[in-house]
Amino acid sequence: MAVPKRKVTRMKRGFRRSDDALRQPTYVEDKESGELRRPHHIDLKTGMYRGRQILEPKEDI
Repeated sequence: MAVPKRKVTRMKRGFRRSDDALRQPTYVEDKESGELRRPHHIDLKTGMYRGRQILEPKEDI
């Protein structure tokens, strides 16, 4: 059975657990349309990514 050689300090334990906190997802304002979108994701309304047309624009139904 694996046994730790030394006690993990409160600081090291806190460093490890710091990534467990819940965070709000990041959004950026699109330069073209002004809509909010996730960074490094395709804008689904316009179908643009980094100035290039990737998908066909979504039509309003």
